[in-house]
Amino acid sequence: MPEGDTVWRLAQRLHDALTTGPLTHCDLRVPRLATADLTGRAVLRVLPRGKHLLTRFEGGLTLHSHLRMDGAWRIYAPGERWRGGPAHQIRAVLGTADHTAVGYRLPVLDLLPTADEPRVVGHLGPDLLGPDWDPAEALRRLLATPARPLGEALLDQRNLAGIGNVYKSELCFLLRASPWLPLGDLPRPDRVPALARKLLEANKRRPARVTTPSARPDRRLWVYGRAGRPCLHCGTTVRTADQDPTAEERVTYWCPACQPDPPDSRPAG
Repeated sequence: MPEGDTVWRLAQRLHDALTTGPLTHCDLRVPRLATADLTGRAVLRVLPRGKHLLTRFEGGLTLHSHLRMDGAWRIYAPGERWRGGPAHQIRAVLGTADHTAVGYRLPVLDLLPTADEPRVVGHLGPDLLGPDWDPAEALRRLLATPARPLGEALLDQRNLAGIGNVYKSELCFLLRASPWLPLGDLPRPDRVPALARKLLEANKRRPARVTTPSARPDRRLWVYGRAGRPCLHCGTTVRTADQDPTAEERVTYWCPACQPDPPDSRPAG
């Protein structure tokens, strides 16, 4: 699933591509939006909000999308072949004279009044890459459930918006804390919002994430993606387990030596 830094970059690219002139073509291929036509309207701004995208149009309308696991927006020049997937996976087409943005496999696509944006993103916590970033409020939300495992709390977008599995695993490693450690047992929990912000800010303009001092492709991340391989810090084999067995795609990577598990935890893997 794309994380906050990826969505931030995508929003910038969509903004640059779609704000050059009014739409010359619009096709929203979901049943409830089949009769909606934004042709002739100008895109005012494309905003990221955590992992959500808000495309604002003149006339007070917003197209809200979310990529979840495998959704994507692709941008094409006039005459360029669309290569993002088969035609039946296309959910949205927004075209200007200069570019066409095509949304593939979008599981969330809504058209709503711009004034109603809080209805779809108002539940989110402070955005790690947004103008509303508030570390004190993020910390307050995290500490509201001190018994919750650190990894779960980081993934909860109601606490702070923009963290997914990669940054969850990397943050826990940098904090030298097990992802299953109750948040209330973490020494100096105030480090969490500051470190999360630092990592996403450092990576928001990079095509490849780096959380280590190395730029080598096989050493850019401390633990994520290194299952069964040596920890880059101590050499212990990196382990994996589902952070939340009830949720899909919540695999966590951690080093059991650098991040000892709490005595009552039973992470599998």
